[in-house]
Amino acid sequence: MDKKNHILNNLKIFGKDTEDLNVFSAYLQDSVIVANDIKFLPRTKKLICVFNRFMWEDAEKGIFRKNKRIRSALVFDNVLKVKTKNINPYKKDKILEFLAIKVELKDNYFDISLIFSGDSILLVKAEEINSSLEDFGKNWTTKYRPNHKI
Repeated sequence: MDKKNHILNNLKIFGKDTEDLNVFSAYLQDSVIVANDIKFLPRTKKLICVFNRFMWEDAEKGIFRKNKRIRSALVFDNVLKVKTKNINPYKKDKILEFLAIKVELKDNYFDISLIFSGDSILLVKAEEINSSLEDFGKNWTTKYRPNHKI
């Protein structure tokens, strides 16, 4: 097994309510994605977003831990509509930096906002909260560690 890139304890969690999506939001903080890795499948009412997730849970375990990223799939089921703000689907390689997930209940539907830097938003209208976040593949080391000014 390659000691630099290995698969151990990959994340696999399911979301059914706002609190669960808050957990997803924390795990996805500082993830990056390109528009080409966002797919809405209207026939199956599914939205799939594949992120390069910064593994905060690993980086925060100690000062000698390396900064790592891993591919993670965020999936929403029972999606009725997807809208974007400041995300150009024709600029497929533009990198979007993930900030947070916000949820609002409106007219018996859930408006789930995936918020990115640069005032970019992916708005998901869903019948219910039925989602998952799952890591896949091998993680890799990155020199860059996200840093936030307070």
